[in-house]
Formats: sequence, structure tokens, C-alpha cells
Amino acid sequence: MLDTTSNRERAILVGVSLHAAGRERTREYLQELALLADSAGAEVVAQIIQERHNIDAAFYIGKGKAEEIAFLVEEKEAALVVFDDDLSAVQVRNLQELFKVKIMDRSGLILDIFASRARTREARTQVELAQLQYMLPRLTRQWTHLSKQYGGIGTKGPGETQIETDRRALRTRIGALKEKLAQIDRERAIQRKGRELFTRIALVGYTNAGKSTVLNWFAAADVLTEDRLFATLDSTVRLVKFSPVHVVLLSDTVGFIRKLPHHLVASFKSTLDEVREADMLLHIVDISHPLFEEQMTVVHETLDEIGATGKPTIIVFNKIDRLANRNVVGYLTSNYPDAAFVSATRGIGMNALREKLTAILDAEVVEQEINVSYQDYAVIAQIHEAGEVLSKEYDGETVRLRFRMRKVLVDRLLKNPGKRKTNN
Repeated sequence: MLDTTSNRERAILVGVSLHAAGRERTREYLQELALLADSAGAEVVAQIIQERHNIDAAFYIGKGKAEEIAFLVEEKEAALVVFDDDLSAVQVRNLQELFKVKIMDRSGLILDIFASRARTREARTQVELAQLQYMLPRLTRQWTHLSKQYGGIGTKGPGETQIETDRRALRTRIGALKEKLAQIDRERAIQRKGRELFTRIALVGYTNAGKSTVLNWFAAADVLTEDRLFATLDSTVRLVKFSPVHVVLLSDTVGFIRKLPHHLVASFKSTLDEVREADMLLHIVDISHPLFEEQMTVVHETLDEIGATGKPTIIVFNKIDRLANRNVVGYLTSNYPDAAFVSATRGIGMNALREKLTAILDAEVVEQEINVSYQDYAVIAQIHEAGEVLSKEYDGETVRLRFRMRKVLVDRLLKNPGKRKTNN
């Protein structure tokens, strides 16, 4: 007799290996899917790998295997079957009729996790938009009466089916959410304008690589960290002072993952602008993960998709304390000579990473002298806030300041000099 006292839904995971040699990789993918299921609140009771030459258009895994899984669903008293690849509306309908339980794919599961973790107005709006865009092409009779949930769109037309009515309701709601996000995007753009005095560094990486832990170490912050996929969704920005002349804005954004739903990436545009507009990236990598190099590739592809490639980037191999084979560090040092090797949780290598960052930032600093009128309070305040004042001499109605500052800020400061006189 199975123990069904747990409140967690019992789930069976299914993956397809299209080549015999890829079975082990498919197994790794299912392990990640199991972590996603755990994050969503499910209890995994079985994992199935089906080897095929191609995907079955009707049942994804073929009808024979689907019938086997139907028996397993009953035996394990599962309430949910999750597939590692995206399913079509036809596949979902056929599998649901056979299994008589909920059917989900990887994208749907990721969206469900995002929906449960979203806390801010922006994140909730972004996730709802992505969910509806994901749902629209997969609409079947399992979703009905959406017009009641999302507001009326007029009376049902002659001959119009319920699904067609639901589609129109979804499109109406999608349009409203897009406008809402556009307004949020405009608000965030105004907020980011006030950050131009600071170097912006964004933490990027595969989900659960340790980005939030790195942020907490640098900023003495209290950002949630869990050994769980997508523990944090909303971007977090902290002001970190590396030196008198290096005050940076360090931002932690949502982690990336294999097959991250395209609609989710598009919906999180304003959040991911933190990455796009950053001056520098810290690519955090979980070096202890068996597929960390593939995870790095996923991050590069996602950065390319959002238009954030080509920036100065430091690769940070995190969790070195979990390495079983220390020879990996030697191999990576030769292939990534500028990388940092750290354990953010234990603080190993973090001071060296700070020094590496400071050295890179120092290369952008110049020393400058400027004569400023006492009445030019804004300029004097900017110099003190974003630079290091080396000397200050008063002469009548002006003050001569010698200071160190990022060259880009000096250039901006001197664009409209007025009565100011400068010397290099």
C-alpha cells in the first residue's frame, strides 16, 4: 500500500533519448527536471527514459510506451506526468486522455515555478504574460470559460466554439499585460537614469550556480539563497564600495536554464535590462556540476538572445569546495586564464576576485584637475560621490579640485564646462 499522506503531488518524469549514446545525457537532464519538480512542490516517484529514432507526433514517446506509463501512473498513484521537452496541443490531449492525470512539459513546469516564486508586481505581470502566451497555441478543451476569469469580451458569436471564445479572451488579456509591462519598463528606465554615476556589474549564470551567494558576500546583503532551482526571481541591486573611486551597482538577476521558455525571456525584458545595460558581467558557474560546460553554453546562448554579449566578462567558477576531482581546476586555468575560482559560501577566493575586479576598474580611472565655481554645487557633489578627491584649493569664487574618476564620467562631466577650467 502506497503512502499517500504527503501533500506533495506524486510525479512521473519522462525523457526521450534520440540516440543510444545520449542516454546518459538524457538521464542528467531528467535529474535537472527532478530538481525543477521538487522546486514546484512535486514528489518524483519514477523517471522514464525512452530511446527513439524520432519524436512521435501523436504521443511524443509512441503509443506503446505511453500505454506502459499509463499502467505506471495507476500503480504509483501519480497525479502528474512531466515531459522533458515541449509538447504540442495534440500530444497533450492524447496523453491526457490515456493517463487521466495532469500532463506538463518542461516549459510549463518552469512557468509554474516562476508563478509561485514571483513576489513583486512586475514579476507577477511578467510571469502571467509568459504563461498566457505559452497557453495560447496549446489551448484545448481542458481550458474553458477563460472569459469569466479574464473579463468579458462580448457575447459569444454565432457558431463560435468555446475554445475560440477562450482564445479571444487570452489575446485580450495578453494585450493588457503587454501595455502594463510597457509602463513598468518606462518607470524602470527612469530609475536607471539615476545610476549613471556608478559602474554597473551584473551577475549572470545558470540557475543555482550561486549568484545570490556571491552578491551577499560582496554586499553583506540578505538575498535569499537556497540549494534549489530559481530560488530568487526578482532582480536585486546593491551598492558596493570597492574603493573611494569604485562604487559599483551589483545586480543579481534570474538564473538561466536549458530550454528557458522564449516567452519567459521576452516577458522579463525589463528585468533583463539590468544585464543588457551593465558595464561588466560576472558569469557565475557551478564548477561542481557534471554538465557545467554545457550550462556555460546555455548562458552564452541566452545572453546572445537578449543582446547582452560582447561585454567585459569575468568567469567565476564557484563551489570549488565541492569538487571531487581537483585536476579540473588545472584544466580550466589553462583554458580560462582570466577566470576566478571561488567558494562564495565559504569565502574562498573571494578577496582575490575583489582584487581582480578592482584592477579592471582601475584601468578606466584617470586623474583630472578642474576649477569649479562655488555655485556649481551639482558638479562638486558628483565629484565627491563618484570620484576620489586628492586635493582641494580655494581661489576667490572657485575651487580647484584634483581627483580620480572613471574616464567616462569625467568626459560626461566636462561636456558642458561653462566657467570650468580643466587640466590633465
